[in-house]
Amino acid sequence: MALRKYKLVIPMIATMSIFWALATSQFGAAGELSQLATGAMANFNAAPKPLPAPAIEFRDNQGQIQDLSVARGKVVLLNFWATWCGPCRREMPDLDALQANLGGPEFIVMAISSDRQGLEVIRKFYRQYKIKHLAVFNDKSSKATRAFKAYGLPTSVLIDARGRELGRLVGPAEWNSEQAVALIKAAIAENGR
Repeated sequence: MALRKYKLVIPMIATMSIFWALATSQFGAAGELSQLATGAMANFNAAPKPLPAPAIEFRDNQGQIQDLSVARGKVVLLNFWATWCGPCRREMPDLDALQANLGGPEFIVMAISSDRQGLEVIRKFYRQYKIKHLAVFNDKSSKATRAFKAYGLPTSVLIDARGRELGRLVGPAEWNSEQAVALIKAAIAENGR
């Protein structure tokens, strides 16, 4: 009788173990990122499950059409902003400092402006605010912003190296704070696993 009971329990435990292993490997980053959403990052909302980021196009500083493949293999902090947006203006120096601090082969900040006046107004803003480490990107049509369902500015979306959204923060943030750096470093570390 006891032997029959174990014949049912053992396969059930094995099945549950496999399910648990698959679930934690897929959602590990989201759980860790949720735990790091404190202090300056308290408004960061980790995605319950990483989902593919939408395909978008935007223009670079030379006016050439680009897409997210320019950051393939990197963790990306994609920031939607505009020069006329007060909260955006305040957070841009922090995004610039974050790029200077962590930007490189594993991470990039991509700030895409939705300014309809085009690239020159963004270049002028960068000169005025001494933004030196961020590339100039523009999406006059705001199609990229709408594709990401970023209906308020600023909106920052964290994307893993496989092109999946890990989470987002709507509104301004202190992107060069200890909490933000820890959040980004966790996303980069997850990329190496």
